[in-house]
Amino acid sequence: MTDSRPSRRLRQGRASLAISFFVQGAVFALLVTRIPALQDRYGISDGLLPLFLAAVPVLAGVGSVGTEHLVKRARPGLVLRLVQPVVSLALLAAGSGTAVWQLALALAVFGLTVGALDASMNMLGVSLQRAYGRSIMLGFHAAYSLGGIAGATLAWAGAHWDLPLPALYAPVVATLVPAALIAGHWYLDHQGTTEGAGGAEAVQDGAVVSMRLLLPLCLVMAFAYIGDSTVSNWSAKYLEDVLHSSEQLATVPYNVYMVTTLLGRSFGDLGVRRFGAVAVARAGTLLAGGGFAVVAAAPGAWVGMGGFTLLGFGLCVLVPQTFAAAGRLFPGASDAAVARLNIFNYVGFLVGSPLVGALGGVWSYRAAMLVPMALVLVTIRYARSFSPVPAGYGDGHERPRTVDVG
Repeated sequence: MTDSRPSRRLRQGRASLAISFFVQGAVFALLVTRIPALQDRYGISDGLLPLFLAAVPVLAGVGSVGTEHLVKRARPGLVLRLVQPVVSLALLAAGSGTAVWQLALALAVFGLTVGALDASMNMLGVSLQRAYGRSIMLGFHAAYSLGGIAGATLAWAGAHWDLPLPALYAPVVATLVPAALIAGHWYLDHQGTTEGAGGAEAVQDGAVVSMRLLLPLCLVMAFAYIGDSTVSNWSAKYLEDVLHSSEQLATVPYNVYMVTTLLGRSFGDLGVRRFGAVAVARAGTLLAGGGFAVVAAAPGAWVGMGGFTLLGFGLCVLVPQTFAAAGRLFPGASDAAVARLNIFNYVGFLVGSPLVGALGGVWSYRAAMLVPMALVLVTIRYARSFSPVPAGYGDGHERPRTVDVG
């Protein structure tokens, strides 16, 4: 008879990791939604601001690369417990300084540690999903979306009541840091998850990650985040300037996008269990591509909002499933695979916004929306990369040719 203790430990590990995802979603939303307030606080010019913003994903990529090597000496759970409070404190520091160099230092720390945090969180998520033996990865990212909605709501309240950034950030950080530290006591690394999975081995040391085999998933990750950054950075401007909506209505699409992302991820694991990861990835890709097409062709604001709604339901399943697919592709080196794949999160984030802005400036914003649509639709070609991997692959052996980039 199966011992009930591992199952209970797995549930505790799952709940604690979901809290970590929620905290990170809230902290990140509190940063990105209050960028205008940070700019005003430090007197940063419009020309200098993009350099500050670009530095964060670049340094996050460096942090993700470093985490690949760090977890060879320290468990991902330990890395996560250490860096998550630092990320929150860096947010508080960014909102509390008075000199530009203080903001630069705070954002540098935020970038480096958020890369380590994203990588270690998803490492733990992949290993927990392996232990569960069924899809749970989308649920973790649903918690991130919920945290993002909570953080954006708090940011709106702070702006509405004209709260200084330290007054907004300090009580939030004072709440979230203890919550993350307490949850960290129940994180499960490979030792705990393999026990709960009935002793199945999950060796990380000495296993090899082939970038040639990982490349399709890297492209999917980058293209998904190009789509995501297009929505977050351009939806309001598109509705107001292209579709001639009111200023108030122009703020709605991103909120709708966040809600549909939460809903899609909340129920996405059920879809994966019933129809399989490949079918869910294809369906999400087609919905996202259709959403961009609707946005590009929309005759008015309400149709445009319908397109952004489709985008939320489509894009939301791709990123969590890409991390899960990397774990299946390299079961003996999932930590390294996740860390490398996570870099392309920031590549997409860094490329997406300026790409659409440049195309919109020299061409048209309607036509510019077709470019992220085309990139996202490339995922259809690589959908088989989301399929289950036969035992024995991911330990330095080649994978079946069905997922090769050629």
